[in-house]
Amino acid sequence: MSDIIPERAQIYDNLASERKLWNHFTIFVVYNHRRMACIRTCMILALCLALHLPQYAQKDIRDSVLLIPTLKATFGFYVPGGDIEEQFGSNFTTGAEFTVKTRKNFLIGVEGNFLFGGNVKNKEEILGPMLTDKGWVIDKYGSPADLFLYERGFTVFLKLGKVFPVIGPNPNSGIQFTVGSGYMQHKIRIENIEGTVPQVMGDYKKGWDKLSGGFALSEFLGYIHYSNNKRINFFAGADLQQGWTTSMRPYDFNLMGKDTAGNLALFFGIKVGWMISFYPQSADGYYYY
Repeated sequence: MSDIIPERAQIYDNLASERKLWNHFTIFVVYNHRRMACIRTCMILALCLALHLPQYAQKDIRDSVLLIPTLKATFGFYVPGGDIEEQFGSNFTTGAEFTVKTRKNFLIGVEGNFLFGGNVKNKEEILGPMLTDKGWVIDKYGSPADLFLYERGFTVFLKLGKVFPVIGPNPNSGIQFTVGSGYMQHKIRIENIEGTVPQVMGDYKKGWDKLSGGFALSEFLGYIHYSNNKRINFFAGADLQQGWTTSMRPYDFNLMGKDTAGNLALFFGIKVGWMISFYPQSADGYYYY
């Protein structure tokens, strides 16, 4: 009999503990009703958003303006103007550009191009101080040497623009107009294949290359094409560039001093490019073509 009484007491204690836990839970629910309602509302909104995202991301390019990040490989042909026309002939560019087209058909991007050409004018004037009376350059062995002059340079632009979908297979294609601001650099590359002319070797070469750089602007007007099958994407059009460059060398052998004159470098050309576009296909990520 004495053994049964402690067991009943233990049962009563357990029941009392359970009642206390239930009372605490009830109090928690009552006093946190608003907080739990807020959490429940947020969960419902999150679920609705998750269900909505795939439908939003899977809009068809044929009838919707999409957000499209694009990587472009570019090629251009240019004719110079301004002061630089006296120094160089026509040239080419090749480069890359990364652009994002928004859902309002605005464009923002960054572009870099390598400039090259083989038509350098006034070679006799540029190399004048090292030429003999017969117009030769003498190497270290006392023999006439061959020097080859090339145009080299680069441009970097931050670009803004817009697509006007007046033509093309979908509202993402059409007339493209962009403007850019950035930096331009150009110089003369002097090459002596045999390496026998010390006048143009090492740091001495810097006195002849007329390296110049400065602020630049660009304008592009053309057509941009995003195909409905998302695989044939390109652009083509007229490209204009203006650079206000000054010499970056402390001494010019041809001038026997520093070149303090500025240059207006104008380039009129045609630029084309192939585009790798990243189209949103699902809520999980992007597919590209």
